[in-house]
Amino acid sequence: MAKTMAVNAGSSSLKFQLLEMPAEQVIAQGVIERIGMDDAIVTIKYGAEINAERLVGHSEDDEHITLSKDGKGKKYENVTAIKNHQQAINFMLQKLTDLGIIEDFNEITGVGHRVVAGGEWFNHSVVVTDEVLAKIDRLADYAPLHNPANAMGIRAFQKLLPDALSVAVFDTSFHQTMPDENFLYALPYEYYTRYGARKYGAHGTSHRYVASRAAELIGKDLKSLKLITLHLGAGASITAIKDGKSLDTSMGFSPLAGVAMATRSGDVDASLVYYIQEREGLSNEEMLNILNKKSGLLGISTISSDMRDLLDVQDTNEHADMAIRIFINRVVKYVGQYVAEMGGVDAIVFTAGIGENSVPVRKMIIDKLNYFGVKLDEEKNNVRGKEVEISTNDSKVKALLIPTNEELMIARDVESLKA
Repeated sequence: MAKTMAVNAGSSSLKFQLLEMPAEQVIAQGVIERIGMDDAIVTIKYGAEINAERLVGHSEDDEHITLSKDGKGKKYENVTAIKNHQQAINFMLQKLTDLGIIEDFNEITGVGHRVVAGGEWFNHSVVVTDEVLAKIDRLADYAPLHNPANAMGIRAFQKLLPDALSVAVFDTSFHQTMPDENFLYALPYEYYTRYGARKYGAHGTSHRYVASRAAELIGKDLKSLKLITLHLGAGASITAIKDGKSLDTSMGFSPLAGVAMATRSGDVDASLVYYIQEREGLSNEEMLNILNKKSGLLGISTISSDMRDLLDVQDTNEHADMAIRIFINRVVKYVGQYVAEMGGVDAIVFTAGIGENSVPVRKMIIDKLNYFGVKLDEEKNNVRGKEVEISTNDSKVKALLIPTNEELMIARDVESLKA
């Protein structure tokens, strides 16, 4: 059976899943962190009945293998010097062989790469060619923290696995169906034609996956439904999906726009940015750093960017409570806007870190949406990370919890392009 790898290459990290296809069974997954340093952290989970998840590395001193709690899977951990992505990938492939997960590199017949920005060039996943790679490089200005690293990962895998089909899967491609009244900013049109100044959105692979699963759970054709998908994590975006397509989404030209996030401000009046910059004597880069890394939940609460920390002290810390209320408020505003845009909604879908795991956040959001017919079943809602309907049986609008699986979508896209 063919094996396909789904890859997310960051500037100093490499996350992957190895799947048996078309069975869609995860046989290994892992992460290499701190690439470029002498103490890079390598974690690989493998063995029977792996529960697909995003891995977080551990600071262990020695190479070792442990059994998972249920005794069915194994975990390999190591801290070692890894100077670049090519060495990281070579180390990972060699370790997959050493651990008996694969016998030969050639068993991996396809590699799907997450690429953040596809601009208007890519409205679907594509086989990577020299021309495609050149365009990914040119789009670096749209995602300077992501696209260069994504391209680096593609080149490294192509060198080490030259016979495997290389596929680029773009975060933005799902949103290329938005009509111009939703993707254009009311700026001089020449900025759009010269610089591509428009809304591109993000998290498209996640929104696409949970929308398709929602349709299956509801038992209706996706094209007949009006859905609002809430990808709520450290980065958060909300998408209106009508006729099976993205109609509108909260993130904009970059992932900075939209709702308040862990450290990102979300929507802010542009003149206020200039006002603060001028008075604080900040450069453009410094101001962007504040908006991207020091705002959101962290900026308002002054204590943490993690929703769990804020919920723990909400009753006793005024700023934590304020940050949570602002987060809920912004989400509810976008949901209301999208209900109006679509002329109704059939289901609201929660996904990603906060959406999948925060019982109180889901409750606070749904309680504010009762007015258009969504009712929360508190017993059903008392769950984390499981695919389930959390609305009452008589709710006019369904509320669903669907864990996202971007890696599976990437692998499926690779398989579809193998033919």
